[in-house]
Amino acid sequence: MRVIRIVDYDPAWPERFAQIGAELRRALGDVALRIDHIGSTSVPGLAAKPVVDIQVSVERLEPVTPFRDPLVGLGLIYRAENPERTKRYFREAPGQLRTHIHVRRAGSFSEQFALLFRDFLRVDQRAADEYAAVKRTLAQRHRHDGQAYTDAKAPYCWKIIQRADEWAQSTGWEPGPGDV
Repeated sequence: MRVIRIVDYDPAWPERFAQIGAELRRALGDVALRIDHIGSTSVPGLAAKPVVDIQVSVERLEPVTPFRDPLVGLGLIYRAENPERTKRYFREAPGQLRTHIHVRRAGSFSEQFALLFRDFLRVDQRAADEYAAVKRTLAQRHRHDGQAYTDAKAPYCWKIIQRADEWAQSTGWEPGPGDV
């Protein structure tokens, strides 16, 4: 049984992303319109679960073959049963460092949400600190129940995205170029 744990920021996370991102770029070529480091490990200084989240943006999610086959060829595990229909989901091979690959349609709400959430936390230290505290509390409360942890975190994430949207409107935020 996995234990949910939040750890202090690890400066190796961006390096790990860069390594994996380069492998993804080589394998996917132009199929990946952009590749981004997302999630808590992409925010310098933010405590997180030690899982590197990567978003791969593609023109369309169906058919899956153009991105599924290269990703499986890298040893990633395709989770076809993932219930979230706005993405296709891949995990690390057994025994590898925890990595989640989220394939989303370029320009979609779910793609933009992840980028805005990340960019806002990168510029608003207070929001990042509050988010870290919430995650630590919820990880203690739901140590062995990942779904309960995720569900309990959702209302706070929506509060962050509301603040992020206000920030985006006031600054004219647009996603920059992909990370790889």
